[in-house]
Amino acid sequence: MQIEPFKLERWFAEYEHEADIMLAESGIRSIDSDRFDTNPGELGYVIPTNGSPEFRAEVGERYDRTAGEVLFTCGTQEANFLAFLSLLGEGGEGSKEGHAVVVTPTYQALHAVPESLGEVSRVWLEPPEWELDVDAVADAIQENTRVIVLNNPNNPTGRYHPQEKVEALYDLAEDAGAYLLCDEVYRLLADDPLPPVASMGEHGISTTSLTKAYGLAGLRFGWLVGAEEVVEGAWEWKDYTTISPGIIDQHVARQALSEQEDDILTENRELAKRNRDRVREFVDEHGLDWYDPVGVNGFVSIPDGFEDGEAFCRGVVEEESVVLAPGGLFGYDRYFRIGFGLSAEELEDGLERVGRFIDGTR
Repeated sequence: MQIEPFKLERWFAEYEHEADIMLAESGIRSIDSDRFDTNPGELGYVIPTNGSPEFRAEVGERYDRTAGEVLFTCGTQEANFLAFLSLLGEGGEGSKEGHAVVVTPTYQALHAVPESLGEVSRVWLEPPEWELDVDAVADAIQENTRVIVLNNPNNPTGRYHPQEKVEALYDLAEDAGAYLLCDEVYRLLADDPLPPVASMGEHGISTTSLTKAYGLAGLRFGWLVGAEEVVEGAWEWKDYTTISPGIIDQHVARQALSEQEDDILTENRELAKRNRDRVREFVDEHGLDWYDPVGVNGFVSIPDGFEDGEAFCRGVVEEESVVLAPGGLFGYDRYFRIGFGLSAEELEDGLERVGRFIDGTR
């Protein structure tokens, strides 16, 4: 198994630690732990290793699924990783038999991990609207396609693909005897969230976590929901990765979902809306372009006069100590990704610095 370096994380490693402002963060600002009881009692393993059966049943109800169709994971990253191992990691050592269709641009792990396990066909969204081309996905499907991969709302563009297109992809997956896997980490930041893909039928798989929409990144708590055979396969692999979810993580996660969910999501949606409005003003003020996003990421055109997004982002961080994400990391080098889930005060400071850099270069 060979996998390419995670370019976005390497970019962050180069600059994030020393920079004043992280304006490329892809989630909502973190909330304080003092909202929760953080004492779970004895600090042992969660038993069984796929997570508390009672809690898995509660999560499963959200998808019209059973406890046996839910696996708790260390964030969405592990949920996706294990799902791909379950779906594509078959056929013996070095097998290249499995095939995935991945809608891109997207989070690198959603195409890099499948590429390390099998074959991948990428179907590109095109600017400025970043619309999903269902026919292109259909054309990319092969006899050995095992999974179609979608991130909705999309990272980095913020495009929220409508229900009819998601349903069309589900039908394609079902007809091919494959699965539609949807990374839904930003779904609950939408004012009117679409139904999760795992609720659409046996060929739907949903992955998510409490990181992006809930502001609980430090919990590292997520889940995979889908057909029992997929979940069982992922669980077998999980015993070789993180074994079980952290007991404190699960303890706090259950409180967040059962006791505070409405309050947390209302607060976070309001923050995301206010900050999105402010970034929209910034984009207009500086003559830039973006697709008005859902979630807390925007994909913005770079100002004129720069070779590419990397040159622009390096200039911003080295002169103004603000981290942005070059669009080339996602396959579009005339863009940069901006995250606006941080506090309003920090966002304002960051935008002021980026604006000063743009004005200075002009």
